[in-house]
Amino acid sequence: MSNLKEIARTDLESLKLKKAQKQDLKQLLEECREFIGEINEEQVEKAFKLCYLSHDGMTRASGEPYYYHPVEVAKIVAREINIDEISVIAALLHDTVEDTSVTLEDIEYWFGKEVAVIINGVTKIEGVFKSRDSKQAETFMKLLLSMAEDIRVVLIKFADRLHNMRTIHHLKREKQMKIANETMDLYAPLAHRFGLFKIKNELEDLCFKTLDPTSFKFVARKLKEKKESREKFIKQFMTPVEKQLKELQLNFEIKGRPKHIYSIYKKMQRQQKPFEEIYDLFAIRVILETPHSKEDCWRVYSIFTDWYTPIPERFRDFISVPKANGYQSLHTTVITNQGKKVEVQIRTRKMDDIAEKGLAAHWKYKEGAQEGSESLDKFVNWVRDVLDNPRPDAATDFVKDFQLNLYQEELYVFTPKGELTTLPNGATAIDFAFDIHSEVGERAMAAKVNGKMVPLRQKLSNGDQVEILTGNKINLNVDWIDDVVTHKAKSRIRQYIKQKERAVSDEGKTIWDKRIDRGKIEISDQELTKFAKMYDFTTTQDMFYAIGVGSFDVNKLFNEVKKYKSTGRIEEEQNEAVKATEDEIQQKYIKEARSVGDGKSLIINGELSNVKYSYANCCNPIPGDDVIGFISRTGDIKIHRSMCNNALHLIKTEGERIVDVDWSKNIETKFLGAVKVIGEDRVGMINDITDVLSKSLSTNMKSINVNSDSGMFEGIISLYVDGLSHLKKIMKRLERVEGVKNVLRYE
Repeated sequence: MSNLKEIARTDLESLKLKKAQKQDLKQLLEECREFIGEINEEQVEKAFKLCYLSHDGMTRASGEPYYYHPVEVAKIVAREINIDEISVIAALLHDTVEDTSVTLEDIEYWFGKEVAVIINGVTKIEGVFKSRDSKQAETFMKLLLSMAEDIRVVLIKFADRLHNMRTIHHLKREKQMKIANETMDLYAPLAHRFGLFKIKNELEDLCFKTLDPTSFKFVARKLKEKKESREKFIKQFMTPVEKQLKELQLNFEIKGRPKHIYSIYKKMQRQQKPFEEIYDLFAIRVILETPHSKEDCWRVYSIFTDWYTPIPERFRDFISVPKANGYQSLHTTVITNQGKKVEVQIRTRKMDDIAEKGLAAHWKYKEGAQEGSESLDKFVNWVRDVLDNPRPDAATDFVKDFQLNLYQEELYVFTPKGELTTLPNGATAIDFAFDIHSEVGERAMAAKVNGKMVPLRQKLSNGDQVEILTGNKINLNVDWIDDVVTHKAKSRIRQYIKQKERAVSDEGKTIWDKRIDRGKIEISDQELTKFAKMYDFTTTQDMFYAIGVGSFDVNKLFNEVKKYKSTGRIEEEQNEAVKATEDEIQQKYIKEARSVGDGKSLIINGELSNVKYSYANCCNPIPGDDVIGFISRTGDIKIHRSMCNNALHLIKTEGERIVDVDWSKNIETKFLGAVKVIGEDRVGMINDITDVLSKSLSTNMKSINVNSDSGMFEGIISLYVDGLSHLKKIMKRLERVEGVKNVLRYE
């Protein structure tokens, strides 16, 4: 047993906390009592002690003791999600198994199997987003599987990510960018799908603040300026309504809608309007306290519409037809006598809890009520359904489709028997068919919407009753891929397209084999690949597909092959040789460019360093270029230009391995740069170019390689430069040489 296990199983309960830790524990317990209710405080205290003990001596980027983080995560779980004490305990201990010597056996011994299972789930998904795109997608799928096993795994992950975003300013800029990007791409949309709107909104605002601080500050300042006038207007607006609500002895709370900075900014961008026009819509929420019912919500609605004029098209009844995540509320927009619009939301306290905390709130209400647990089961089943149809070769597409389905508004349609089905907004009758069953989608011939025949491609509307007419054979159309929005439909149609393409390619291959048999010619696969590239096909499979559909003449290919067999060469081979020559030039240049330097040109993490570094082969940075450093798996640092495609990919996928890099101010070393000159092939052109470099600019050339064709030439010149400004000066001067059409930096 580990030392920690010895302590845990003997002295943990009697461990005396210091004054600061006692205060932290007191605050946590107070929040648990307020937001969760009755809990086993002894177990929570024990978990707090183990959290403190196991992380003792560890610090975060802020310099704070590490245990602050799991304690804050536990507070978020209690305050924002408030499920149960099990979740609070698991939140306190969520980093222990991965970061300390505490084992799952320790956890199970003290806190039971349920807590151990949740912590194991959190530990397993800790590496999400840390790998490359396709791997990232596969890991994301595993995350969802973990969630389907115990939904609290992901809820704790939300809390963990929220606290990390609240403290993100302590990290280096490049790491901030990576974390904010991945949070905006996946955590925020998934929180939205869970119905955790408060957490989703805060995550988006924190990401926005990190990624675009200037725009964030602008919107935040505008909101602050308008606050007083808005509060005054809302008070006047509610006065007559509030009076009548009290007369009816309704117990209620009135509050303004939370100010979501990012959503305001998005609306400004989307509608290309200033802040004043976008934020002209006032919004309030009326919450009826327990034991008020759905019927009371309708009574409140009638009071509002008695005093103010409603806008019919802005009415939404999410009480009778809840969203898939369990959200319930009445929405309406009314107009005052002054012509101002006010959005009103009316709901019970239970509905508000579920609206703010989403599916997590169902834990609070599932005792003796089936609505919550049914909604929760529905969502988990939805996740499992998505995961039942993954394409192993296209995990990235899965994430893309999943993200699309997360944020889209929902649409409610009915089967012929009156059963309610939820689909993403923009869904067609084809999506509906696949939602019923894959076979129904595959054999769909036509659709009836509200009793009338319509095309399968027709988009559905809220309240439509849909019937799918099927045939005995598969009727899939490859063009449907552009008409569907659900993952299930897209996945099956993509599979069908690939199957069909393979069948046509096989047919084209058969046609080709018969033609060469008749012509009594033999050709290897390697030789045939050359012909495919000659005709701009990526693979021989693509070429056979073109033969199969009739867009490429098999006889044309046969005649070229026959000619090749008699001459022994392909006409395009000479061009390939030229290209190979340029490739050789490039490889030689890369090798030479990377070998220049005295190792004192770069400052890494703010200081000159003896750390081994080298320049990446994908770009050739020189002083003046914006650069970043990437820690390779061997431990040395690769230097990239910051806008190089590989660098941008690394920032997004492996941002934690990026280091700050800058050029030293006093660099005496010459750097090898290169330019590509394109122009007319005239007598004396080369002399004019070399004169400019040697006489006018006093620049030493390393090499010059020139190819001429049809009166034009391309020259690649490698030369020694002081930095970027020197190289730009050379390029501008060369552009003035007679006959030169273009000068490019060569990499």
